[in-house]
Amino acid sequence: MQIGVLALQGAFIEHEKMLARLGVSSLEIRQEKDLDTPFDGLIIPGGESTVQGKLLRELNLFDRIKTMLEAGLPVFGTCAGLLLLAKKIKNDDRTHLATMDIAAVRNAYGRQLGSFYTEKEFKGIGTIPMTFIRAPYIENVWNDTEILAEADGHIVAARQKNQLVTAFHPELNDNLSVHKYFIQMINDKHIDNSEVNKNA
Repeated sequence: MQIGVLALQGAFIEHEKMLARLGVSSLEIRQEKDLDTPFDGLIIPGGESTVQGKLLRELNLFDRIKTMLEAGLPVFGTCAGLLLLAKKIKNDDRTHLATMDIAAVRNAYGRQLGSFYTEKEFKGIGTIPMTFIRAPYIENVWNDTEILAEADGHIVAARQKNQLVTAFHPELNDNLSVHKYFIQMINDKHIDNSEVNKNA
């Protein structure tokens, strides 16, 4: 298994370290030719969503990645990655990849709560540490999007089919549970594909 990590800006190295701890190789996605190397899933890290969105377009990555996600490539977006995947951003008239049925709020906690730590329940995992840094949250979800975690009355993790998002940064704690969850999503998709191919 190899997982692509969008390495344009933000906390991509921390994700690569988490994958390495799980024995999974990573591929840094920096330019269009990197998309020609096969990979099984994609991580979009935290950072600055508007900068990442701009670079995706300037480097001719945007359309190909959007097409890959719409075709079912598993993706895990943290913080800014959540904003890149959201179909609606309540306090911004721009959207980016817009592949996931969620409405997000940018910098939702304000300066006073710009960064904070908590421990909350994550569906299917249990209680995990959550580090928030100038985080968004999800205001609402629709269609088949599943809420996976809430903190202080706000949705902070969700999944829709091949797409997983967290408002917090699991790569900044020692707990590997969320990355394991994403790897399991990729493994489950491989099983699904093999069943489809078998019946074709």
